[in-house]
Amino acid sequence: QVQLVESGGGLVQPGGSLRLSCAASGFTFSSYTMNWYRQAPGKEREVVAGIASSSFGSSTTYADSVKGRFTISRDNAKNTVYLQMNSLKPEDTAVYYCNAVRRYSTTYWGQGTQVTVSS
Repeated sequence: QVQLVESGGGLVQPGGSLRLSCAASGFTFSSYTMNWYRQAPGKEREVVAGIASSSFGSSTTYADSVKGRFTISRDNAKNTVYLQMNSLKPEDTAVYYCNAVRRYSTTYWGQGTQVTVSS
């Protein structure tokens, strides 16, 4: 059974930091590109960051809105992808989802974790 379980969300003040984790099971994690998406109330889901499989050098990509503040990483031994979020802003408030994709394979989604940035 495939599972993606996000954790680490919560309430943080502007300028603060959070680290999200997404624990994967039930598929060959190391061969998948892993992404973090977010969806704010009333807005469409948007991609935040992605990290390729080691076959593609674990290269990373970021949305312009989070470049320099967020860092995505993965630990294939633990089947976990992380999102380190620094210098958080109120506009980062959203439900954050992890996503696993691989060509010619099913795409998987987690259930999401809430991040609220507010004073």
